[in-house]
This record gives sequence, C-alpha cells and structure tokens, in this order.
Amino acid sequence: MTFQATVLTLYPEMFPGPLGVSLAGRAMAEGKWAIDTVQIRDFAADKHRTVDDTPAGGGAGMVLRVDVLAKAIDHARQFLPGTGRGTTEGGGGAGSDAPDLAGSEQPPVPLHHPADGPPPRAGEERPVIALTPRGKPLTQARVRELAAGPGVILLCGRFEGFDERIFEGRGVEEVSVGDIVLSGGEPAALMLLDACIRLLPGVMGAPSSGSEESFENGLLEYPHYTRPAEWEGRTIPEVLRSGDHAKIASWRKRRSEDDTRSRRPDLWERHTGVRVQSASGAQREVQDD
Repeated sequence: MTFQATVLTLYPEMFPGPLGVSLAGRAMAEGKWAIDTVQIRDFAADKHRTVDDTPAGGGAGMVLRVDVLAKAIDHARQFLPGTGRGTTEGGGGAGSDAPDLAGSEQPPVPLHHPADGPPPRAGEERPVIALTPRGKPLTQARVRELAAGPGVILLCGRFEGFDERIFEGRGVEEVSVGDIVLSGGEPAALMLLDACIRLLPGVMGAPSSGSEESFENGLLEYPHYTRPAEWEGRTIPEVLRSGDHAKIASWRKRRSEDDTRSRRPDLWERHTGVRVQSASGAQREVQDD
C-alpha cells in the first residue's frame, strides 16, 4: 500500500522539496509513498482568488477564510488517494472540478507519483492535519500512528492562521512541531512527512534502525562516536572500545537516562512519573489526570 500525502498550500512549488532526495526521494521513486499538492487559492470564489480576510474584532494581519479552506479539504477527501488529482506544473492543481480563475488553460499534469503500485484501499480515511503553533505537540508516537495508516492530508497555514471554525467543521487535527512560529505551515509539513516516511516498511536499511532513537522509549538517545579514536585530545569512551556488549548496553542506558534528565526534564518526568526540580530549585506540582 502506498502512503499518500496530500498537501493543501498556497505554495505547491515547495513540494516535494527536500523530500525528493535521499531516503525519502528513493522511497518515492520506489513507490513506497506519493505526494499531491492542492492549491488553496483555486477554491476562492472571486476573480481575485482571495483566500484571506481581516480578523473579526480587529487586529493586525489577515486570516485564512473558512469557506475557502473547507472547499479545499472537501476536494482532497473526495478523490481517492493516489489517483493523481493534485499537483500541476502550473502551480494550481486543485483538479478538474476547480475553475482556473486566472483565466489560463493549464491541463493537470500530476507530479510526484510512483511509477506503479496501488493506492490506499477505498474507505480508509486519511486524517486532516493543520500545522499550527496552537496545536498539540507532535510526538514520535503520533508519527508512528500516521506512518501505519494510508496517509495524511496536511493543511498549511499562512498569515495569522486559520478561521477557528474549520477545525470543528471539518474534523481537522491541530498539530505543532515545536514552540516556534514559522512563516507558514509548509516547513512543518515537510518535517512531519519526513518523520513518517522514514518509518515506512523498507525505507530504512535495517528494521532496527529506528528502535533505539530519541523518543522511541520516552528518552533521548545515547551519544555516538566513531573513528578516529582520538581527535584534538578527545577520546572515545573506553567502554565503547572494550568489546563487552553488556557493559556497552549498560553505559548507553545510563547515558540516555542522564542526558534526558539534564537536557529534557519534561521528558524525564513523563518517563518516570516523578516530579522534577525546576531551574530555580522549586519543585513543580504534578496533578493526576
């Protein structure tokens, strides 16, 4: 089954971007995943293809219109994933049902599809995810859930963000990739897709490649070393050169725990269920769920 990604964006030309090279690029060429883009602007109703408006209640910036977003999401859900309805060479690509309001005749030319391989089975619902700093933090556990499914529909915001009504009105999941603000949701979408694609069967060289990485067991990964054994007076820890696999495993476990405790006390707290000290020394309150 091909993992199918559909990205709703004002900038289709940003995809596949870095996902077209390295592991993700090879996986796409092999038919393990495919991507379509949908130009949100194709679903605007006026001759100027307007997708945003001023915030209700006043304030700076512009907000993406709920009616335009809804039409774009409905379109992405209407067509079976993997059918090629999506990206076009001209940067539009919302499909044959969407009028070309710019007045140009541009036949749809699907991009970024595998040469062969079946699309996801009919009836398998792909989640619609909006990339927004107001969303729930993306976790490795959620990435694994997504990678095990038929694919995702990603909604990329711009300006001040989305009209809030779109989330409930179309069952859109809000996801944040970090406590940062980007110029748009496209870089976050690339990040989410990369995290999913590398977990698809056959993408990573060894099945165990991802099992000991950061966040897989709730901890940060242990540090790595390789040749040369000494560099600028700094040496590889002796235990890693000992050949004693039990001692090496013990060292890696201890370093993983120590680094998580010192660098990410929030992760350590969730991992152990123990309250941690803040930087000021005051103990935080941990409330039961």
